[in-house]
Order: sequence, then structure tokens, then C-alpha cells
Amino acid sequence: MFPDTLIIDFDSTFITGESLDELSKIVLKNYPDSAKHLNQIHELTRAGMEGKMPFDESLSKRIQLLNFHQKDIAEVTQLLSEKITPSFKRNKKFIFDHAENILIISGGFREMIIPIVADYGIAPEHVFANEFIYDVNNCITEVNQENVMAQEGGKVSQAKALRLYGEIHVIGDGFTDYQLKVEGPTTKFYAFVENVRRENICKLADGILSNFDDFIKIVLD
Repeated sequence: MFPDTLIIDFDSTFITGESLDELSKIVLKNYPDSAKHLNQIHELTRAGMEGKMPFDESLSKRIQLLNFHQKDIAEVTQLLSEKITPSFKRNKKFIFDHAENILIISGGFREMIIPIVADYGIAPEHVFANEFIYDVNNCITEVNQENVMAQEGGKVSQAKALRLYGEIHVIGDGFTDYQLKVEGPTTKFYAFVENVRRENICKLADGILSNFDDFIKIVLD
């Protein structure tokens, strides 16, 4: 049976990679030492996802390494729309049919997530993620710190604030997704490994999903 609520992570779960890493590639492509900067951003992403660095610190440090504009968001969103995880793409109808019970809770950014998941029937009000702050020239200056998702433990705080009830499952690849089980309201955490397998996260999970088909088999049994 499909749970009362299914929480799905976005980066490296709904899509094959990390949206901020992809944005970095676009912004830094003409930078001197771009490879060095990209490697720094990748390592900061990995540290945050594996729980080796507080997520808010990882996010802040990545943003500080970049200098980007609103137009870059449109470019990367188009790129990300081509990077939907294969098992999500082939089960689009299933997701669309259950979209009313699906939430996206992500450390990524609403501006990049909403246009992509909308094609799967997931409404903007079901997307909980970070937000950029822009200056008068539409340059991105920082992350909105008033958004709970920008803070350490943001996913847990957001899930608690929603006052979810019943059977609540979460699918994700990172430590912050696992935290929804141990500190938040979710009843089951599935480690999603189609795109990246983090062994320390798999050891903490109630189950390991090689793809989204595995989850469908579980709920239909």
C-alpha cells in the first residue's frame, strides 16, 4: 500500500546528480582554475551528504565559491530536466497518479526543482527547499537564511512543521534523509542507490532501493 506521505529527495535521487554542482559547471566554465573550484564544490557536497560536515556549512561554503546570475538558473534547469533518474522517468505515470501524497524535501533550490517535478504532477506547494536571494541586478548573493531548509537539521524541522501523520516513508541518498527517520516523523527510510551508493548511509537504512521500481514493488505487494 502506498504510504500516507512519500518524501523524495531531489539531488542524486529524483535527478542523477547534484543540482548545485551542475550549476557550478555552468558558472565556472570560463573561470581560471575552474577544475580546482569544481573539485572543492564536489568535496563540500560529498561532506554534507555523508554527514561529515553540517549541511548548512556545506551549502554556505559552496555558495561563497560561486558568482552567478538568475539567467544561470534557467540554463541549469533546462540541463537538469534532461537528467531525471531513469527509474523515475519510466515510472512517470505512477508518480503522477500518487503526486497528491508526494513531497519533495531537498537541500537544493526551489527555483530549479519546481519546473522539473511539475511535469510529474507534483505541485509547487509540495516542494520544500532552499531559496536564493537576488540583488537589484538579479545576481544571486546568498541563500535565504529565514527559510528553515537553510539551517542545520532543516529537513527534520520542515517535516515536523508540516504535522504529517500516518505511514511516512522517505527515499534519499544522504545523511539528511536518514535524519528524517531518527529525528523526524518518518516511519521508514530507504537508501536510494541508483545514482550514488553511500555505504555509511546504506547501513542506516530500513531498506536499499536499487531504483524506484523497487519501491513500487514494496508498496504494491
